[in-house]
Amino acid sequence: MTTELTVTGMTCGHCEKAVQNALKSVPGVQDVHVNLREGTATVQGEADPQALVTAVAEEGYGAQVRA
Repeated sequence: MTTELTVTGMTCGHCEKAVQNALKSVPGVQDVHVNLREGTATVQGEADPQALVTAVAEEGYGAQVRA
């Protein structure tokens, strides 16, 4: 399963890495690709989409599942 997120608040490579690490820590995530320029994250695996949003929010960034 692939979950696409829109991520707000990222301004640098450190932000990108923080979001990537937060998403990788969610149970069920197999792979993560974060794109700073586009403000997106693509998550592979069976993770709960709300848990992904919460993990990003806990790092101080905004996130929502893309429709």
